Amino acid sequence: MVDRFLTLADVADVLNISADQAYSLVRSGDLRAIKVGGRGQWRIGEGDLEDYIQRMYVQTEESLKTADPTSDA
Repeated sequence: MVDRFLTLADVADVLNISADQAYSLVRSGDLRAIKVGGRGQWRIGEGDLEDYIQRMYVQTEESLKTADPTSDA
């Protein structure tokens, strides 16, 4: 089954971030994406976005396990 593709604006809405922040995730390689069309519009597969979200859950859990329990941060 083929993923439905999302725009950067769609991704920004799902993650509740700005479109610029979504673009930064793509440009850094943190969020897998493709460029399509003559104008090079970015598209992100729904599965790729879900993979990113799951990786961030794992990363957050790991950082909480190693965090200083006396820290308020």
